[in-house]
Amino acid sequence: MKECQHLFCHKKHSKIERFMEVSLLCLLNEKAGYGYGLIEKLSFFGFDDETINIGALYRTLRKMETEGLVYSDWEQSEQGPKRRVYSITDKGKKELENWVYVLKDRKMHIEKLIHRYESCENK
Repeated sequence: MKECQHLFCHKKHSKIERFMEVSLLCLLNEKAGYGYGLIEKLSFFGFDDETINIGALYRTLRKMETEGLVYSDWEQSEQGPKRRVYSITDKGKKELENWVYVLKDRKMHIEKLIHRYESCENK
């Protein structure tokens, strides 16, 4: 597969916050987590230092908490001061389920587009 060399590919970060939300819901569905631990795990979904920082992560988590998708509690850390630990709510689990359905549908359409493009490119 060719790697995109166009500036266009690197400017398409719209809606990255929404993808961060669903990625966080997925992580929190597996296990409760705290800020820095979650930021490290987001790399699995393609996030890097250029697309995410700790401030953006906490803004997203606060927004999700306001929407009732996650809740947080203070927990004593083994290595230092208390830290805020986030957990998914039932509403968050339902939201994650809905997102996975939408993403599967989009994946199907994206795969069709890629296949059609590659079929034309090889002519």
